[in-house]
Amino acid sequence: MTDPTGHDLWPAPHADGPVRAVVRLPGSKSLTNRALLLAALSDAPSTVRGALRSRDTTLMADALTGLGATVDTSGADWQVSPATLHGPSTVDCGLAGTVMRFVPPVAALCDGPVVFDGDPHARTRPMGEVLRALRALGAVVEDEGRGALPFTVLGSGGVPGGTVTIDASASSQFVSALLLAGSAYDDGVDVRHEGEPVPSLPHIAMTVEQLRLHGVAVDDAAADRWRVLPGPVRAVDVDVEPDLSNAAPFLAAALVTGGRVTVPGWPSSTTQAGDALREIVTLMGGSAELGPEGLVVTGTGALHGLDYDLHDVGELTPSVAALCLLADGPSHLRGIAHIRGHETDRLGALATEFGSLGGHVTETDDGLVIRPTPLDAGPFRTYADHRMAHAAVILGLVVPGVRVEDVGTTAKTFPDFAAVWSSLVSGDDVGPVRHAAAG
Repeated sequence: MTDPTGHDLWPAPHADGPVRAVVRLPGSKSLTNRALLLAALSDAPSTVRGALRSRDTTLMADALTGLGATVDTSGADWQVSPATLHGPSTVDCGLAGTVMRFVPPVAALCDGPVVFDGDPHARTRPMGEVLRALRALGAVVEDEGRGALPFTVLGSGGVPGGTVTIDASASSQFVSALLLAGSAYDDGVDVRHEGEPVPSLPHIAMTVEQLRLHGVAVDDAAADRWRVLPGPVRAVDVDVEPDLSNAAPFLAAALVTGGRVTVPGWPSSTTQAGDALREIVTLMGGSAELGPEGLVVTGTGALHGLDYDLHDVGELTPSVAALCLLADGPSHLRGIAHIRGHETDRLGALATEFGSLGGHVTETDDGLVIRPTPLDAGPFRTYADHRMAHAAVILGLVVPGVRVEDVGTTAKTFPDFAAVWSSLVSGDDVGPVRHAAAG
């Protein structure tokens, strides 16, 4: 079955009883792409073990290869050899924020022009602050005043660097982008934020952690200021943790069906935003226990409404909102105005698609108010957004007849998601076995 736009409509599996499964998650997209970029800037070859193989990470590998590095993705562990960065080159960003934001500061180090473009919706994602910051640090960028894709970075073999003030209230990636390349700039970078609070701070903490792992000196002692000193990037073999945000729909399955889901390899300490799921599922009525076998989430038969500030973990919003739509009382999700600039306007998209199934959802300036009501069968559009698909399949567990548009968009961070999700409902252990010990 297809929708009027020609996309396939995938029947979301319906659970007739409690879901009980062991889910082995693929590697973290955020960690994989940071590790690949730093490996390309490092002083010797290195290995990224347990790398996520998805559209976003393949785009990153292709981008770095186009700039002169060698990224061998033929095996389970990816081998990266740095090289003298050069242009000309063309970078396909797809819809990957980590590519469109992290790679331009590296491209400024190339000797020659590098053209950036991506999917149609990628041209609507905010890029202006990154481009303005690069110009302030001494790079040359041509964007015809758009502040968005497409644009060209005219690399001259080096960047002076120095101090720059930006407004990163739309995305933490603006900060991470400058920090990741900063040690290769003549004077390093001193990035200062002015504006509303930076969202998704765990992702900046992840960037700082990865830089320090590679021997880069970072001073983040002061609030809203990050200083990276100039110096070499040490080659380090990196083990990529499982992608904890991708656990959201699977842990949700335990809650909504009164089942039990185990995620092996869940780290005891991590900078990943997805670790907040342990608190969220507990607040909503489930139990979450972290032990030798991994994280075990059990549904208790109750699913409570939630009043929660998701500012630092906005990527979890679609799955958490779907849970709220099935809860026993109203919910208020706050602090997430910035996710209007993600793969799609997630607040507007969630309100629209939940409403199309009979849900009662009100958009606020920075979030959603959700009042559970009986839901109907029907199509659920994903807007080329993998997290929207996660919300749809959660609802499909308990609402027969939910049909997901373009479920293949989940390949952005989780290859074969549809097959894995179907196995979940059938009660099989699910997930790519090669990732079972990741983290």
